[in-house]
Amino acid sequence: MLLQDLIRGVDLSAPLASSITDDYERLADGLPPRLEEYVLARYRLDLTSDYGGLPVKNPFGKASGQLSLNVRQVSRDALAGLGFVVLKTIIAEDQRGGQSMSEWAIPETRMLVERIAGADGAGGWNVTWKGRGWYDTFDAYLNFFSESLAVGDESGMLVVPSCKYHLPRPEEGEWRVGEYEHTTRRLLDVWDAGRRGGGVMPLEKDFSPTLAGSDRAAQVDTIRRWMSEVTRLIREAAAARPVSVGLKLFNAVFEDGFQIEMLRLINEECGVGGRPDFIIYANRLFDPEREFEGTRGVAYGGPDLSARNLRVLARLRALEQRGEIPRCDFPISATGDIASGSMAAEYLLRGASTFQMHTFFQLPGSEYRMRGGSKTEQALHELYFNPDRGLIACLLRLRRALDWPADWNIKRMAEYCADPANRLWAATEPSLTRA
Repeated sequence: MLLQDLIRGVDLSAPLASSITDDYERLADGLPPRLEEYVLARYRLDLTSDYGGLPVKNPFGKASGQLSLNVRQVSRDALAGLGFVVLKTIIAEDQRGGQSMSEWAIPETRMLVERIAGADGAGGWNVTWKGRGWYDTFDAYLNFFSESLAVGDESGMLVVPSCKYHLPRPEEGEWRVGEYEHTTRRLLDVWDAGRRGGGVMPLEKDFSPTLAGSDRAAQVDTIRRWMSEVTRLIREAAAARPVSVGLKLFNAVFEDGFQIEMLRLINEECGVGGRPDFIIYANRLFDPEREFEGTRGVAYGGPDLSARNLRVLARLRALEQRGEIPRCDFPISATGDIASGSMAAEYLLRGASTFQMHTFFQLPGSEYRMRGGSKTEQALHELYFNPDRGLIACLLRLRRALDWPADWNIKRMAEYCADPANRLWAATEPSLTRA
């Protein structure tokens, strides 16, 4: 991992290390109500960042899934201090209620939380479930979105809708534009009515990991078509109202080089209005042989997911630095096996400015130092204040190793790491530069 190379030999001062350890123990009883102000005053670390062009008070968010499908969950996350929450994915529909992707609107079944080992023997956690997108009515989702916006506005937590739009099969010629228009415009109506101050609505376009096992993803040309056109279709559907489109890219069943090709395609070949405003990288892996609840072929995470994501993003940055590809300068919201502040820092070093999690909010209570509070608060305590793997300790070491100014926030750190001029990837192994 790049982090360990950069901070090797970089020690925190004894008083600073002691402060982090003291906070880890003392704040196990509960986090400060204004955590960002506390961290800024105590460690001169500005946790603010940017998601989809909108400011967030801190870089940690909840990824779309079964932990963000009701207002009670969103309220707990707001109280715990998350920077943003991405709501459960709605399946797009047209004005008559037709859904071409209706097979993704499956209710959740039992979730299985279990330990998992990566190919290199590294240990981690994985959550398996059978459900996919939102399975209630579209009106119910809009209600949920509206109520969640009110919760987020009150607490300063950004609330983001997620949507799975029509993706044509290889044999289909036309896009179902009506689904794009009806769904996007109704989401915008809720945003405009419920978001004080209005502004640009961020929207995650979900490419589900289960697409990797679907016949929809069986042909490379089909995926290229999706990546080339979906952003333009969403923008056109918005009918001149501002929307910040983020593509949640999935891990295809092809080699790493195809992941680079997807990133290059959305950066270089989407035409006017077709380039996304940001990306979410990257959704879970797919195992066609694994079975769960009678279904063969399921998505999974854990160490293999983070290893692949970090490897691909490192290749991307190395190729940019060598001048072999144009710079992919869209903001990145990272997801995939983020179970520590140090893993978040690894994604940061590859240019990610926010970090989405799902599995880490579902671990057994014994995996957190904090014993009370919600799972979200327990997770944040671990992510920030763990003396060895917490984000605060990692950022302080990186700031010293890379001579970052003390007034840089998370967004500015990510911009530095993504800038080829800083040659952060100049000493990477040659294998990293082969796409």
